[in-house]
Amino acid sequence: MNKIDADWLEELNDAMRSLFAIKAHDPELDQRLLISYYDLEPREAAVAIGNDYDLDRSEAIWPPAGLVWNS
Repeated sequence: MNKIDADWLEELNDAMRSLFAIKAHDPELDQRLLISYYDLEPREAAVAIGNDYDLDRSEAIWPPAGLVWNS
């Protein structure tokens, strides 16, 4: 079994945090499962994980900074 590179995992966590407000470990993705996304760039992997696990984008919960809600 391949071992996941620490830099790739850190970039994946950053992407997961920015897209879904969670870390890669939060949806209980273990190394065995993460290895199936390892051939992708970290941000692409984060998007694929979000699609595969039907995760809500963080913008759906918290709007981006500077966005003003209209009432």
